Amino acid sequence: MFDNLNRLSPNDLLSVLERSCASTRWIEEMTARRPFADEKSLRQAATDVWWSLDEGDWREAFQAHPRIGDVDSLREKYANTRDLATGEQAGVPSASATTLDELTGANAAYEAKFEYLFIVCATGKTAGQMLAILKDRLKNRPDEEIRIAAVEQLKITQIRLRNFGS
Repeated sequence: MFDNLNRLSPNDLLSVLERSCASTRWIEEMTARRPFADEKSLRQAATDVWWSLDEGDWREAFQAHPRIGDVDSLREKYANTRDLATGEQAGVPSASATTLDELTGANAAYEAKFEYLFIVCATGKTAGQMLAILKDRLKNRPDEEIRIAAVEQLKITQIRLRNFGS
């Protein structure tokens, strides 16, 4: 996987990195660190760069995600990651209308409180599990929640990088 990444043209590399994490500074720093010796060094670079960024960079990355449970958002927002987000939120299409309605309300409450989208690594989670996580995280203080959201974004980024080329 990392060999493929090392061989990409600058434009193709940009595309892969944008699909993995939409923070402009993260993309720039990752591009500057290429070539990667192996997968471990790629994953470590992704982590190191992510934690070197500030809250504004994190929020930029968060905005590239569709809302959890928002089927219309999955279809419309950020076409370049639609296939990834749809797969990551595989538990959403089978959710009941009640659960989707609750997700919509909880997303609105989260965005009103924290002023950014709810970010969770949705891979392997049902809509009900994500709703429970969202409701629980609404109890957090803003300074706690931004760090939790950043951890979740890094998980998503690492999964997307791992899945590149597979």
